[in-house]
Amino acid sequence: MSVASHVETLRVKHENLSKAVEQAQRAPGTSDLDIAEMKREKLRLKEEITRLTQ
Repeated sequence: MSVASHVETLRVKHENLSKAVEQAQRAPGTSDLDIAEMKREKLRLKEEITRLTQ
């Protein structure tokens, strides 16, 4: 897998996670812990994308 395709895969995962976080924040039954975990994963993906593109 090339770096460019790996970065693209990470971006897709980041975008999907963004949508999941937004949806979870609107759902009354979602725990704050679950949302925080998704946000941490989203940040980890963003940091990896940044590291690979610089």
